Amino acid sequence: MKLRLHENSLFAILLRAHWGVSLLAALGAFGVVRLFMHEGYALFAASPFIAIAAIAAWKRLRVPGGARLEAGLAKLRGMPWEEVAALLEEGFRREGYAVKRLAGAPADFELEKAGRVSLAAAKRWKASRTGVEPLKELHAAAAAREARECVYVFAGELTQNARAYAAQNGVRLVEGAELVKLAAPAR
Repeated sequence: MKLRLHENSLFAILLRAHWGVSLLAALGAFGVVRLFMHEGYALFAASPFIAIAAIAAWKRLRVPGGARLEAGLAKLRGMPWEEVAALLEEGFRREGYAVKRLAGAPADFELEKAGRVSLAAAKRWKASRTGVEPLKELHAAAAAREARECVYVFAGELTQNARAYAAQNGVRLVEGAELVKLAAPAR
């Protein structure tokens, strides 16, 4: 049985934040409890935040950056579509989605998780610069299929208009380190 945190719980939010935030919460909890109780109890009250800080720091260390990130993106750009699609499919499955490939649509994958359907587009992953049109097509396809979320995967640049459109319409952008991590083969 795999334990899951509710996505809006305090600990889930702290896991997504920088590890320093959890450390500050630990210091705050220690300080407040120490005002009223012995140090042992204060340390006990701060220990969950210390554990979350350690986990968040470990996750941050494992995210590719710098030269590793550039090498990962260059490797992805050099792959044919079928290989990239297989890696992305595997990555989405690792994230807990049921994945179905779509043919001839603005979206390339239909993702389902906990009864919620999402559409993901990735065929233009190696375009050097992407405008707003592919995002509009993906959003329209999601509306037609009554999907709750749109995911746009790319390794190049996205114009400012496209970023604004994505933010305004709730299109999740998968790029950079998140893309390299998603497309990394399972170990």
